[in-house]
Amino acid sequence: MPFTPTDYLPYDFANRRHIGPSPDEMAEMLDTLGVASLDALIDDTVPERIRQKEPLDFGRPFSERELMRHMRETAAKNKVLTSLIGQGYYGTVTPPAIQRNILENPAWYTAYTPYQPEISQGRLEALLNFQTMMSDLTGLDIANASLLDESTACAEAMTMAQRVSKSKAKAFFVDENCHPQNIAVMQTRAAPLDIEVIVGNPDDLEADKVFGAIFQYPGTYGHVRDFTAEISALHATKAIGVVVADPLALTLLKEPGAMGADIAVGSTQRFGVPVGYGGPHAAYMASKDAYKRAMPGRIIGVSIDSHGDRAYRLSLQTREQHIRREKANSNVCTAQALLAVMASMYGVFHGPKGLKAIAQRIHRKTVRLAKGLEEAGFTVEPDVYFDTITVDVGLLQRGVLQAAVQEGVNLRRVGKTKVGISLDETCRPATIERVWRAFGIDRKDDEFDPEYKIPDAIARESGYLDHPIFHMNRAETEMMRYMRRLADRDLALDRAMIPLGSCTMKLNAAVEMMPVSWREFSLMHPFAPKDQALGYEELITDLNDKLCQITGYDAISMQPNSGAQGEYAGLLTIAAYHRGRGEGHRNICLIPMSAHGTNPASAQMVGWKVVPVKSAENGDIDLDDFRAKAEKHSKNLAGCMITYPSTHGVFEDTVHDVCAITHEHGGQVYIDGANLNAMVGLARPGDVGGDVSHLNLHKTFCIPHGGGGPGMGPIGVKAHLVPHLPGHPETGGQEGPVSAAPFGSPSLLPISWAYVLLMGGEGLTQATRVAILNANYIAKRLEGAFDVLYKGPSGRVAHECIIDTRPFAESAGITVDDIAKRLMDCGFHAPTMSWPVAGTLMIEPTESENKAELDRFVDAMLAIREEIRAVEEGEMDAENNPLKNAPHTMQDLVKEWDRPYTREQGCFPPGSFKVDKYWPPVGRVDNAYGDRNLVCICPPMDDYVEAAE
Repeated sequence: MPFTPTDYLPYDFANRRHIGPSPDEMAEMLDTLGVASLDALIDDTVPERIRQKEPLDFGRPFSERELMRHMRETAAKNKVLTSLIGQGYYGTVTPPAIQRNILENPAWYTAYTPYQPEISQGRLEALLNFQTMMSDLTGLDIANASLLDESTACAEAMTMAQRVSKSKAKAFFVDENCHPQNIAVMQTRAAPLDIEVIVGNPDDLEADKVFGAIFQYPGTYGHVRDFTAEISALHATKAIGVVVADPLALTLLKEPGAMGADIAVGSTQRFGVPVGYGGPHAAYMASKDAYKRAMPGRIIGVSIDSHGDRAYRLSLQTREQHIRREKANSNVCTAQALLAVMASMYGVFHGPKGLKAIAQRIHRKTVRLAKGLEEAGFTVEPDVYFDTITVDVGLLQRGVLQAAVQEGVNLRRVGKTKVGISLDETCRPATIERVWRAFGIDRKDDEFDPEYKIPDAIARESGYLDHPIFHMNRAETEMMRYMRRLADRDLALDRAMIPLGSCTMKLNAAVEMMPVSWREFSLMHPFAPKDQALGYEELITDLNDKLCQITGYDAISMQPNSGAQGEYAGLLTIAAYHRGRGEGHRNICLIPMSAHGTNPASAQMVGWKVVPVKSAENGDIDLDDFRAKAEKHSKNLAGCMITYPSTHGVFEDTVHDVCAITHEHGGQVYIDGANLNAMVGLARPGDVGGDVSHLNLHKTFCIPHGGGGPGMGPIGVKAHLVPHLPGHPETGGQEGPVSAAPFGSPSLLPISWAYVLLMGGEGLTQATRVAILNANYIAKRLEGAFDVLYKGPSGRVAHECIIDTRPFAESAGITVDDIAKRLMDCGFHAPTMSWPVAGTLMIEPTESENKAELDRFVDAMLAIREEIRAVEEGEMDAENNPLKNAPHTMQDLVKEWDRPYTREQGCFPPGSFKVDKYWPPVGRVDNAYGDRNLVCICPPMDDYVEAAE
């Protein structure tokens, strides 16, 4: 047979990596839908009125090898020096076992937020370890499962203090020794809430004038002081004391709980998480037990399952924004679960003795460094320090800083005459000698004997990390197996489709993930000189340009490090715009009833009043109600927040009218970017009338969810809003910052940049088209068995569909929870439950899933419908059936079987794999028990003894 060249080279055209269905499978799916082509389906689905006129064109897409070469060339433009700048960011050693088995493991980074506890037990245990570690180190009763970064954690602590304080004061005291970015983010948060921020020396604190105060420990310039007296004075006036504490320092220093602190916050970055030019890193928050229900973020708790065995779950879930909306404690949605898991494993890997030894080595090195400087005649401050000193060099400041760079070291500029130096666990004797040479000192580190300079009065006296998990055998073999065991308890995207509506759980391609670990991206300090970060500058500039083309906006701010932060930043930008026009009184925000719960929570955070707008019967915004409320509040209308396509999974043809009405009454339009995966290449939010949008890079642009974070939520704005984008103390700007680092979590950005370069404009557009195809295919195949609630005029859905399961509660006593748990037996994570409509499932398959996986899911859903039918017709018991007993565990399989259906029916339903069956590790978790018996740290050793008996 003669050789015949082929035109089909699936891995040469990069979008075949991301697009699941093959061309032949697409043809079969289109035939099922009864349309002649994908173009025809898109014409049916996306209104012509909103379609963009010009196609996306970024030039030829890169191959994998071309991408790797391009990324290497870009990374090489970053100069990674030893950064001793400190200011909340430190060098750290990521144990290779944790890097390989957590950070670089798709079993961990492709998982979703653990709302379904039965298939999230591994992550939940790791996060419970994190909470226990932070509770122990801070000496406080309870800790959450992470926040976004230290600065936003400080802002959350400030507003939490206001909620729980019994003081009538309206001001909040901020220690002038807090890191500058912490102060700035708190000031940003305080302004729209009418909180007066008093920045000053703790010695000048007037406790009766404030509802709370926050102190940095150690201070940004190295000061270590005991705040017991200040916190006692606050308590005397019913005010709240907050300490921002470095957790590594707390292995040696008196803990916040021992000072009487009510709340402690900080960053766990130096627990094995690379500095990454600013993020992502897991912040923590701990508090006294009395304030646990006012704490923002997620809390992992201990409950029991249907067998009476211990099981972990998210506790206090009613605090989540979907339910509390503008009354939520905060708008926190994405946390930093993956990074919290890394930090917790760092704690498990080192144990209390190992952590203390690391802290002791850092302190001894700092003492030696300081003594060398003092003996050379320099004035070193403070007298009591942990790892940071400040050196007065007078007119020599510039020369010392430049000489340090020549030695490969970055130091911190402090004022006009001082230099700050912060040591960390990566520092070697040679590092100290290089710093000395920058000061003109030529001597060897080994000339000094080990010495400690922490006074007994400030030294820690209590124990910590007593739980057995922190005393396990830390040989790498055991650590590797522990991490593997936890991973095996979870169901992540590396096992099965996760069809969550609005959450876009799509492929995170391996080639896109690889640069995250490269030292040129992972080891850059966020406040390093700009000329050392030219690779990052090139990456961010090009990604910004491409995102502007995709969205129709004129500028992008990369600072928000989650979608909710993007909402908040966008609304702050609008508020600043109104103030700049002398219309700061505008404070009314129109939000559809179907909106994501973070929308009203974000509006509340910027001091706006939320006015809900009704939905029409077909799920669209009720245009008459919207117009009436816009007219009623015309003089005070700040803006509206809408999601497009709608939360109901439909492209509303009236979006132009909604935007026009808002603009007519002086408001600005915020378009939530959660559903951008249905728009890229087809329509641009900036063209349909949006003034600002956040973009979920952890959804549409392939940054993985990481089990509940990291995320990135940059905002795109029209030109008139550009002057009002978030600024930062390190980079300037008219407005205050919303996150700790100027570019949020920039070490994640290589992922999204790689995705765009691999796909090109044509590939990105095709991904959107196939996402719409996949959703419509599922909706069509489920037709007849389930009602699809909302469709466009042509009977099509967008990239997601909502199926109605409410009738089954009446006909068979089967709830949406029962269906979700039964899907676990089939090897699937449930779609989004009960949102935006209670008792429904919102399904988003994304473009990444091939036809076989879509069919497997549909087969599972159709089989579930038949099980419901059997209950309806009396063929199955209403209380003892596969749905009510789901999920079925291996324990169910092997114990005595007394159920009126077979083991095979229960454990191997349609859709499940026979050989590679995923077994939920626990039975159905009792949420009510967990809330009644709230336990949010690792159970004590006694519990293990009782369980063994």
